[in-house]
Amino acid sequence: MSRTGSKRMPVSTELTARLGIQHPILLGPMDTIAGTRLVRAVSEAGGFGILGGGYGDRARLVGDIAKLKGFDRPFGIGFITWSLAKQPELLELALEAQPRAVMLSFGDPAPFAPSIKAAGALLICQVQDEDMARQALDCGADILIAQGSEAGGHGASRTTIDIVPAIVDLAAGRVPVVAAGGIADGRGLAAMLMLGASGVLMGTRFYASIEADGAEQAKQLICAAKSGETARGVVFDWSRKLMWPAPFTARTLVNDHLRRWSGREIELMQRADEVAVEYAEAKAAGNFDIAAVFAGESAGLIHDIPSAAEIVGRIVAEAEQSLQGRRNSLPSVT
Repeated sequence: MSRTGSKRMPVSTELTARLGIQHPILLGPMDTIAGTRLVRAVSEAGGFGILGGGYGDRARLVGDIAKLKGFDRPFGIGFITWSLAKQPELLELALEAQPRAVMLSFGDPAPFAPSIKAAGALLICQVQDEDMARQALDCGADILIAQGSEAGGHGASRTTIDIVPAIVDLAAGRVPVVAAGGIADGRGLAAMLMLGASGVLMGTRFYASIEADGAEQAKQLICAAKSGETARGVVFDWSRKLMWPAPFTARTLVNDHLRRWSGREIELMQRADEVAVEYAEAKAAGNFDIAAVFAGESAGLIHDIPSAAEIVGRIVAEAEQSLQGRRNSLPSVT
């Protein structure tokens, strides 16, 4: 089987049917990282690319949407919900690109659900506990993303192996559930399918890809990271003067800046203006001793920077092999 070009699918799920895709693999809508090149590459490989709408950089979003208009593969656009609430007009811009789905994370989807539905797009909601899942279902969510704390970027405290079956049970077959957090290979996809998920959403694995918009040095740092070299907290948000709502904190690679300020968050807040200037200068210069690389615990599983198509192909082949091995190892019943 080719590692990159196989059209075989390890399992057909409700997710693949609902999104009209070959493989149950979704791209996490990473702000500034999941640009149009990566979205196209993932969707062309048979997965589902989701553009990172992030905090709502209007100029960037307009440019990205223009590049996606007329794209003939299913794709989505994702937003940080509490930030979108400050610029709700950006949703209308996004819907002009006719995405197959809009993904909302970290906030109440209710104000935006009617517009998404009226445009004929599916509503994907990322959730971190049962109350968020119920809220999303009440708003008409078509797909739930059950995100565990292992995920890179922002999230909460429940682990993937805890939150995924809990949300699968709560959904009770009404909508497909997608697993996110700590997944970077076919073993992870196979494991999540065994837990009842219909597919996986991955950010960090696709960050370390040729088509991702991130800095090359950041990709190399992900590849070099060992298991246990990420941490979750507020240091990088406060260093950017971003006050995220509870219970969400950010997981990043550990660097000198994080080591300097961990345990000194009150002082960091008191010196916010000074630190914010230092941080902005470091980010502009590509100094990742200070600037954050938002990455999840799966970084320890990532050792190269291939194309998105190769990543999808590997995961499909590995998952198929894992699931076949599982079937072959089951005792026969007479």
